[in-house]
Amino acid sequence: MKTKRTVFRISTVIVAALLTIACSQAYSAGQREGDGGGSAAPAPVRSEPIAPTLEQIQYSFREVAQAVLPVVVEINTIEVITQRIPRMQSPWDFFFGPGPGPGQGESQEREFRQPGLGSGVIVRKNGTRVYVLTNNHVAGGAAEISISLYDGREYTGSLVGGDPRRDLALVVFETRDQVPVAALGDSDALQVGDLVLAVGNPFGFESTVTMGIISALGRQAGQGAQVANLTDYIQTDASINPGNSGGALVNLRGEVIGINTWIASRTGGSAGLGFAVPINNAKRTIDEIISKGRVEYGWLGVQIGDLDQQRFPQFREQFKIADTAGAFVFNVFKGSPADRAGIRPGDYVTRVGNQNVRNADELTKVVGNLPPDRTYEVRLLREGAPLTLSIRLAIRAEDREIAQQNKNLWPGMYIAPIVPDLRRQLNIPDRVQGVLVTVVQEGSPAAIAGFRQGDVVIKIDDRDTRSAADFYGLLNASSGREVMIRLYRQETEIVIGLAR
Repeated sequence: MKTKRTVFRISTVIVAALLTIACSQAYSAGQREGDGGGSAAPAPVRSEPIAPTLEQIQYSFREVAQAVLPVVVEINTIEVITQRIPRMQSPWDFFFGPGPGPGQGESQEREFRQPGLGSGVIVRKNGTRVYVLTNNHVAGGAAEISISLYDGREYTGSLVGGDPRRDLALVVFETRDQVPVAALGDSDALQVGDLVLAVGNPFGFESTVTMGIISALGRQAGQGAQVANLTDYIQTDASINPGNSGGALVNLRGEVIGINTWIASRTGGSAGLGFAVPINNAKRTIDEIISKGRVEYGWLGVQIGDLDQQRFPQFREQFKIADTAGAFVFNVFKGSPADRAGIRPGDYVTRVGNQNVRNADELTKVVGNLPPDRTYEVRLLREGAPLTLSIRLAIRAEDREIAQQNKNLWPGMYIAPIVPDLRRQLNIPDRVQGVLVTVVQEGSPAAIAGFRQGDVVIKIDDRDTRSAADFYGLLNASSGREVMIRLYRQETEIVIGLAR
């Protein structure tokens, strides 16, 4: 605790020094405004602004902490995990083989009770029901939940619903007692450099307050990161550690402006790179989980990607996209909102509703955050020409359910131009001109038809496919129930019918 107090004093000294400098500069600037030659009247005398004292700054932070600490709770969970345990080998197995009876099979399933620790914020009280917002990775899989308030009261909680795509969850406990409720701020009003406090229970040290600033806004989870991707993040250098997850990030008014969620660290401890879900993103989660028990996301029904030069060379030139920001459509789910509205593989989406799209991740986030069962305008480029379609979004299913719909994915594969390096690596003769099949989606029409990674598509309906633009243009132009595709595979040409 002594170390923490020392850090706090250093921080307040810095704040005070900055304020004093700012006031002095303002005073000097005011004096210079009256300077000049001639017979101008002297500037009126201004009294020097009084900088806040260290004690006044200390009291301001103290008041914020006193307002926020009571609304941040400690959450202890028990998650039941089932694992397969290999059976113990017996020396008699060599002679007689494994015998019958308990423990003699190939493996056993064992249940383990895994404890967990996190934080939460009291966000609403309806009658005797008190709702606590936390992270989904804290409480989303919990079989048992215990909630401890700042004043020592303890309650048994239960999960109301989870929002794994934003890594948020809502738990509830019952009480007739008075319980404080957090004031929720406006995370859209934040600016880089704003002072913030992080409140939570790092490593079980309950009711810990740390201070920092907003380091960045609108951060995105990196490709392949094991964090929720349907939200952006507030970045802060306020110290956040394991156990802070689900706790509050607050402004100097004592308003919650973020839910602390994850850290970037090589050691597992705070490295000054903490990330919080903006509270404005969480407000919809709170309302929908309370009213529906779950959060409904919009679904367009496409598989998309970014056209980086390394993975998809020549695509931007061939599709006349140039440097336009957006997301490329590789596959479309048959019967989806995109399919019904007329979106095709090879289209390039640039805007949905009133929001421009910078890349594939942002398109997923924008569509997911739009309420489903409503109609929106979608702008795209098709062969370089702008096109606007009207699309009614559906409700997004769980990811595992979407994966089971691959049979409806058209065409169910990804292609790329054959650049010289690929031609050499795959021993494709110079005489073979076409596009390379790079990925075939399991269970899709392409997979069922027999396409393989490494195939070269040389013709569609007897017309040459010398580029990716040719491939998608001919695929979309084909009007039959079956598209006849000629492939080059291992020094042989074969024809495959791809059923729509």
